[in-house]
Amino acid sequence: MDAFTLSIIMPTFNEAATIGDLVKRVRSLHPNAQIIVIDDGSADRTAAEAESVGATVYSHPYNIGNGAAVKTGIRVATGEVLVFLDGDGQHRPEDIGRMLEFFPTYDMVVGERKIGGHASLDRAIGNHVYNWLATYVTKFPVKDLTSGFRAVKADIARSYIYLLPNTYSYPTTITLGVLRDGRSVKYVPIEAQRRKTGKSNIKIVKDGVRFFMIIIRICTLYSPLRVFLPVSFSMFILGSLRYGYSLITEGRFTNMSALLYISSVIIFMMGLVSEQICQMRFERRNSDGQVVKFDRNMRDQKETRQ
Repeated sequence: MDAFTLSIIMPTFNEAATIGDLVKRVRSLHPNAQIIVIDDGSADRTAAEAESVGATVYSHPYNIGNGAAVKTGIRVATGEVLVFLDGDGQHRPEDIGRMLEFFPTYDMVVGERKIGGHASLDRAIGNHVYNWLATYVTKFPVKDLTSGFRAVKADIARSYIYLLPNTYSYPTTITLGVLRDGRSVKYVPIEAQRRKTGKSNIKIVKDGVRFFMIIIRICTLYSPLRVFLPVSFSMFILGSLRYGYSLITEGRFTNMSALLYISSVIIFMMGLVSEQICQMRFERRNSDGQVVKFDRNMRDQKETRQ
């Protein structure tokens, strides 16, 4: 029996063929958990199928986005730990228990897919690039940046609602936010299954660019110099190369070299200012001790049971 209350959130869109069986499997494994199905404007019987097997259903009047469904689930969940589980049957409910074993030691536990667990080879390669970039940003080995199968302490998840987009890139945002905030993250290998019906709505180019921009946005929000410094250094190197070339060929210092050097200094100074603003933002954040209190409550519950 878990030493904390649990809410399992399933964002869905036209998943009537799989959601009923999925809810049954989750309920059999975690009978005391709050199971929440967010129907994001489905045109089929997704909501009815989920309600028929005992899930708590919240429906959007129209399709807003996977991230919007997750945010709705976070707002209505009452558990101390939230588990996010796709409603298309790709994630195995049996893996939830393995993830919960790491609470309260870790703040977030993520299901790490293998290469074969991705929808396609190009998606797997793209995710590998995102993982590398996120690792650079956070200075932490990010193994699966875009995995939608994860468990996180509820108060931490709520603190990032304002950052989460309405699209599929919410896992990217919450992962980078948690890591840059100094929280602990654990990756647990899982076996992701192929979709039984339908196909993924993620577009490689369109959503790939969106994921990249979100990584840059979160990076500049939490650690601006990780973006500004490489750009500034690149401008300085280009300026030096241009100066060396013009000195050899023309024997003078050109306007282009000056422009590159000035751009390098300006970008560096912008990074410093952004870093100071970032630091002041952290200092103003409300440190109400919710996470500490949550951990203490779980320890007290364990001691009572013993």
